[in-house]
Amino acid sequence: MDMELRHLRCLVAIVETGSFTDAAIELGVSQAAVSRTLLSLEEILGVRLLHRTSRSVTPTATGVRVLARARQLLAEADDLVAEATTGHTRLRIGHAWSAMGRHTAEFQRRWAVLHPDIELRLIRTNSATGGLAEGICDLAVARAAFDERRFASAVVGRERRYCALAADDPWAKRRSLGLEEVRARTILIDRRTGTTTAGLWPDGARPTVEYTQDIDDWLALIATGRSIGITPQSTVSQYRRHGIVFRPLRDAPPIAVRLIWPRHDPHPATDAAVTLLTELYQPPR
Repeated sequence: MDMELRHLRCLVAIVETGSFTDAAIELGVSQAAVSRTLLSLEEILGVRLLHRTSRSVTPTATGVRVLARARQLLAEADDLVAEATTGHTRLRIGHAWSAMGRHTAEFQRRWAVLHPDIELRLIRTNSATGGLAEGICDLAVARAAFDERRFASAVVGRERRYCALAADDPWAKRRSLGLEEVRARTILIDRRTGTTTAGLWPDGARPTVEYTQDIDDWLALIATGRSIGITPQSTVSQYRRHGIVFRPLRDAPPIAVRLIWPRHDPHPATDAAVTLLTELYQPPR
């Protein structure tokens, strides 16, 4: 016999109401059905879950553990149903780091005003597509390469590149840096989601690189002063951190910021998100 959600709902109802009679009323079934369902659950698990007396019903030690897990599973099931039934009343935008940079808060505020019937959720996922390939989001902010055969995209803006340095680095006193001079240092590159590659420099004049796979590790290593990093302006806005300073790279090409989405069955609010974010990235007149 397989365990079903009705078994777990029955157990939770009995404990929360304190009696089989009240549980039956809450579940809209007979008291006999509640008794049979609980007995079935105990047979499936091979353990006794409740102490029953004429005056009270309390969980056994095993019942306490099963009850906690039952509540968790029921909550997850309810979330799954809500996710499926809300349809397009929710828009999930993924990102690997930095979201929309300095425009993040304003994007959230304007979206709530312009589209109050569509809940916006920003989701950080440490993948090249910000969780889009994994099915975690409907759209994603992308600054690195992605599979253009699988995903459609729109450029919403461009961001200047910055050099990330330890605060006590001699270069921290500089106002800006150049690509030619930074190639003499060890460049830390986020292999999984980063925007920097050795291709920024010509063949034969490329720097020594080391790799990491997470923005937090990247920042922690840079703070030691052993290496430096190159990153978009959005990182400067979203990851200000003690021990790290950012200086603009005056001759580095800017990074294109894109919204990407599945080529098949895009979210109906895709165009609205592209339009709003493009407006925010437009330079002030």
